[in-house]
Amino acid sequence: MTIDFPAAEAAAILVERRIKGIQAERLPESCRPQTIEQALAVQNAVAERWCDVMDDSIGGWKCLQPPADDKVIVGSIFTRTIDSVPPVSLWAKTTAEGERARIEPELAFFFGQDLPPRAEPYTPDEVDAAIARTHMALELINSRYADPASCEFPEMLADGLVNQGLFIGPQVDSAQARAASSFTITMTCANGEVIERQGQHPNTHPRAPLYWLAEFLRSRGQGIVAGQAVITGSYAGVIEVPLNTDIQIDYAGLGSMHVSFSAKQAV
Repeated sequence: MTIDFPAAEAAAILVERRIKGIQAERLPESCRPQTIEQALAVQNAVAERWCDVMDDSIGGWKCLQPPADDKVIVGSIFTRTIDSVPPVSLWAKTTAEGERARIEPELAFFFGQDLPPRAEPYTPDEVDAAIARTHMALELINSRYADPASCEFPEMLADGLVNQGLFIGPQVDSAQARAASSFTITMTCANGEVIERQGQHPNTHPRAPLYWLAEFLRSRGQGIVAGQAVITGSYAGVIEVPLNTDIQIDYAGLGSMHVSFSAKQAV
């Protein structure tokens, strides 16, 4: 969809912030998105510019069933920002307790087949058949705005909804994961911290957002590509964990993973 909006101007600012770890003021009013379509235009322009500058590709997506008619929850995740071997380097948050990593516990669905653009909608059965495997995962969180709370939703959507990357944990049983609407999450840190949350998928059915995403992308002339991972919503919101320490994360009844985080240094 073509719209008359300076998306490239906004994208240049946001990509520079992604690369350098900068958090700054809201986008200039001249290129600040006011609508969902303008926000998606910026998001697409960010993907194009990032992939060009960083010689990268889209390695996955984040999504959720839209919480309201005037919102969509979708964002591309870049291949260079997806990791599976700790320690994971990320942009950390400075808190009273020191620097912390901000993460969201999720499930990642890996596609083994393309779902390319086409005229007819994809059925849930077709989406299910394209899924190759399911993994434990952590979305890595960071905003390119210094004060995200001051931003309107289109600005947040334009910036990829605070995604800075993805950690992929071990594979889990696909049938169990498909039915995993809730489970206890326990994070046991080597420094002595223990964090426990009762995990609940925001859409109850963890694959429901996949069906929405396949149709959303199809309707816009895009698609899901084999090899991409899709996360479909946090089971416990944002959790802040310590840096430079081993963390064992247990999803009760599904599996366990080990991870550690280190802080990137701003350029």
